[in-house]
Amino acid sequence: MNTTQARIAHVALASLAGALVALGLPPWGVWPMTVIGVALYVVAAERASSRRAAQFVLALVFAWSWLAPAMGWMWQLVPGGFVIAPLLFALMHAVGASIAVRLSRSLSQRVIARVTMLALVEAARHFWPFGGVPLASLALGLADTRLAQLARVVGPLGLSWWVAVFGGALALLWLKKGEFGWRTRHVALSMIAIVVLMQLLAAVAPRGSETGDTLRIALVQGGGPQGVLAINSNPRDVFDRHVTATQLLTPRDDIDLVVWPENVIDVAQFADSTARKTVAREAKRLGAIFAVGVTEDAQNGFTNAQIVVDVDGTIISRYDKVRRVPYGEYIPLRSFLRALGAPVDRVPRDAVAGRERAIIEVPVAAGDDAAGGATVDDTASETVRLAVAISWEVFFAPRANDGVAAGGQILLNPTNGSSYTGEILQRQQIAASSLRAIETGRFVAQVATTGFSAFITPDGNVLEQIAIGKSAVVIREVPLRKGRTWYSRLGDLPTIVLMLAVLVFVALRSRTSARNQDESLQALSDVVEGLVGTKLLE
Repeated sequence: MNTTQARIAHVALASLAGALVALGLPPWGVWPMTVIGVALYVVAAERASSRRAAQFVLALVFAWSWLAPAMGWMWQLVPGGFVIAPLLFALMHAVGASIAVRLSRSLSQRVIARVTMLALVEAARHFWPFGGVPLASLALGLADTRLAQLARVVGPLGLSWWVAVFGGALALLWLKKGEFGWRTRHVALSMIAIVVLMQLLAAVAPRGSETGDTLRIALVQGGGPQGVLAINSNPRDVFDRHVTATQLLTPRDDIDLVVWPENVIDVAQFADSTARKTVAREAKRLGAIFAVGVTEDAQNGFTNAQIVVDVDGTIISRYDKVRRVPYGEYIPLRSFLRALGAPVDRVPRDAVAGRERAIIEVPVAAGDDAAGGATVDDTASETVRLAVAISWEVFFAPRANDGVAAGGQILLNPTNGSSYTGEILQRQQIAASSLRAIETGRFVAQVATTGFSAFITPDGNVLEQIAIGKSAVVIREVPLRKGRTWYSRLGDLPTIVLMLAVLVFVALRSRTSARNQDESLQALSDVVEGLVGTKLLE
């Protein structure tokens, strides 16, 4: 095989590796493929030229081949975004790979640097650009497996690192397949030992506990068509579908809380609207509190909120979405993009970001389970705090954790999703909700306009999922929970610091090894010079 053929082969292997990573993510979800894909990429990169340009191209091809199919839903929403986003993130991985190769000298050092830098770039995607775009991340592939329990210890960033380290260990074993003994394989075997020990640690890590009280929750999914942009739809149709679905509930269902999805109500001001009166009528009919998704005017834009309505129609609590969807709820660089002819009018107004803690408060009669048992005074009530992550926010672990840290005993994820077709994004959102459940030790109630709506246990198991497009309700007695996981208390900072520390250690170790090697060569040169009178090194 000549040089050109070898380069083509390495690029093809990198592309195949990326495709395997995508296959391991939702909606396909064959999770071992993610680990194998990372391993194949490391092998291809190590077999290729060590030149910076060659390593840059291989990482670019690998990451694009993973991210483009796993973010394919963007094509229907923002074609330009589909072109730019996977390429931008692939460039980030390419830069990271180029740096990783320069940090290390030996094979083992390079593999450790590669997989750690891979995970570090994934971590960066949770924060940049536009506040973070953590779609199609490695951790999502493990969400419906027992391996995901590690998230309660290290969160999504640590879980992605775990996947990368596992793949790197397999690659290192393959690259050293002709060598035997502990001395030549101790790094790879140590990496495998670490991933196993981390899973054992997850099995005994704190996961929160039930308070003994419950909240009987009904999730309402109005259903309807997918692939419909807000500017091309009638908000009243969405509202009417959810009112109709809510009428499937009866007072005999004994509901404490009815949850409507994001954006079901689109009005100038909810407090003065006929929509509030309709919600109040249904709340009175069922004797239940309602938490409804409302879009209303705010300043020169709009706000996206989850508003709690009492049985008498009183607005008693609300949470305004903090983390907005770039190019979905607001347009960064709007003037510049308009000048280029981009279709920025698809989002005619920018959402106004909220500033409050991710919490809503729900009053519950003291005689109900959630208030701790029967009481003589039936009019007495207590307040249950629920954490809230509206739609896009559920991809960001700190948003869910913010509500739990403020006393949230259940996590709500009201979402829309009707702008997209297929199941790529919807399956990834269910996976994200599963990870948030594990990380926080809370039940998650995800409710969508067109699907998926589901309850998710603190172990990440998805219960009673409503299919996409279907109009239906699902009811469950949801245990209230208390306590914090390690990740909930510590957050992402320890994982990020540890990644950086590993890279610094590899760089210093590599420099020390190089210096020792130079000193050894110089000593050998001095010996040869003394014996034969000829310099070995100049």
